[in-house]
Amino acid sequence: MSDLLERLRGRGWRMTAQRRVVAEVLDGDHVHLTADEVHARAVARLPEISRATVYNTLGEMVMLGEVLEVSTDRRAKRYDPNAHRPHHHLVCARCGTIRDVRPTGDPLADLPDAERFGFTVSDVEVTYRGTCPDCASA
Repeated sequence: MSDLLERLRGRGWRMTAQRRVVAEVLDGDHVHLTADEVHARAVARLPEISRATVYNTLGEMVMLGEVLEVSTDRRAKRYDPNAHRPHHHLVCARCGTIRDVRPTGDPLADLPDAERFGFTVSDVEVTYRGTCPDCASA
């Protein structure tokens, strides 16, 4: 059983065939699929699954905190099952490929008190941009 499926079952989430397929499609490292990509892969496994079911299931997973919505540009939101391991994203500016990265250091510590403007900072999102090896060699 996948990590995402285990987490969802551990929360007592009712596992229908449709929900299971969506979770299976999302499972893995460096997974950052759009809802349409999730739907296309889910249909290959369960032809009767609807687009609305996929969107609703993704929304539920996000609300549960088991999947992250990632928006790295003006393109469609992507869904990241790596919700419980702190990480940042490395994005190719040409093709949009996204990789999870875990640099050392504490990004909160890098923000001086004078630059916090009285905010109590609870979360940091860092996106590194560049060109992936495939695009660089093309």
